[in-house]
Amino acid sequence: MNTTPSAVFPAIEIPEELIRRFDSFGPRYTSYPTADRFHTEFTADSYIAYLTQRSSLANKPPLSLYIHIPFCASLCYYCACNKVITKDRSRSAIYLSYLEKELQMVTSHLTTREALSQLHLGGGTPTFLSHDEMRQLMAMLRQHFDFTEDAEISIEIDPRTVTSETLEMLQEIGFNRTSLGVQDFDPEVQKAVHRIQEFDMVAHTIEESRRFGFTSINFDLIYGLPKQSLASFSRTLDQVISLSPDRIALYNYAHLPTRFKPQRRIAEADLPTAEQRLEIFLMSLRRLLAEGYVYIGLDHFAKPDDSLAKATLDGSLHRNFQGYTTRSDCDLIALGLSAIGKVGNSYVQNVRTLDEYYACLDQGKLPVEKGFDLNQDDLMRRQIIMDMMCSTGVNFKAVEGQFGISFADYFDAEMKQMQAYATQGLVGINDAGIHVLPKGRLFVRAFGMAFDGYLAKQTTANYSRLI
Repeated sequence: MNTTPSAVFPAIEIPEELIRRFDSFGPRYTSYPTADRFHTEFTADSYIAYLTQRSSLANKPPLSLYIHIPFCASLCYYCACNKVITKDRSRSAIYLSYLEKELQMVTSHLTTREALSQLHLGGGTPTFLSHDEMRQLMAMLRQHFDFTEDAEISIEIDPRTVTSETLEMLQEIGFNRTSLGVQDFDPEVQKAVHRIQEFDMVAHTIEESRRFGFTSINFDLIYGLPKQSLASFSRTLDQVISLSPDRIALYNYAHLPTRFKPQRRIAEADLPTAEQRLEIFLMSLRRLLAEGYVYIGLDHFAKPDDSLAKATLDGSLHRNFQGYTTRSDCDLIALGLSAIGKVGNSYVQNVRTLDEYYACLDQGKLPVEKGFDLNQDDLMRRQIIMDMMCSTGVNFKAVEGQFGISFADYFDAEMKQMQAYATQGLVGINDAGIHVLPKGRLFVRAFGMAFDGYLAKQTTANYSRLI
């Protein structure tokens, strides 16, 4: 059998006219129901019930852990993350002590010692922590959890805050994957978003990461930033390609200054037009495919030998609050400010401010702000939407057997919507199910929207463009 990348991963024909026709606004489906549907009737007691339920299972799902480190030394104007801007390094020590309180409370409801298959530190800037604090954090985790032999242990790093010694330390304490916020290499764009990081700085970080044995390096890029143009972003891609990251996430900047105050410092006149943004995305897509990257879906790319690309072939690709992941459906415990977890048939989100977070833990309460209990309809739609998002398609008999429904009857209206995409060659539909075709990977969010039972209900969310 021919197993060259071109044979295993078919080329994508860019349907530019279809992009213009079907591009609209919608959720990114890092969960279903989406986080804007979470509610405060889901409490700390609700979360404890699901943790206890997990402990009672004979065959537990794999377990992942996410920790949110909110601190940043400087403000990036485009940022929509929940962060705390400070140069006071003593604040991270206090936060770490409260993370330990939360960890102890969570694990007190897990009756057996469990093994983590994934750990991800996000932010904010996780490398805001000192070397000693990072060692303390990992020692704290190992007191409560084991790690599987093949555990993915990843951290988001800011090239402006790491040295060779930092990378060596991270490797020594178990991290094997890094993700860098590159965004754009153009000096004018960097100045406009208040994130100055020279190419040589990033190149050195990549070189040292590889020297210390990190097995996968991800770049986050953003298109649609102020001062960007087709020519300037093409130059950024030249530099990105020269560094050859294993994965690339190419995000569409969502300018929502009424919701995210830092974005008010961006001059709207400097933003590329919708047409220019589309041109930048299409150019980027073509170039990355030409360089041999596999289009995973949505805004993610990976080299053919990366585990993310391999997961698209063996059906193990999954999606959670950190984006695409290689592990099939895990329970996710989330610690820290505003962190979102998933345990059993539930989602849970922590409070958003440090004062609230500390106050809850001081009172001996888990810092839960809201969450969601999924009913049978939610679970069924989640499975279908996540299968679409991961381009694995939908097996009608599998859904019918698991949930006891007639797919054609239950989803009659949804299938009529999907026929429009089938007519355009984006999905294949037959008696067995729905198959996402290669060029349809651009539209997986739209496919998910067809099966979203909540879209018609009012929400406070401002969704981004699909492409």
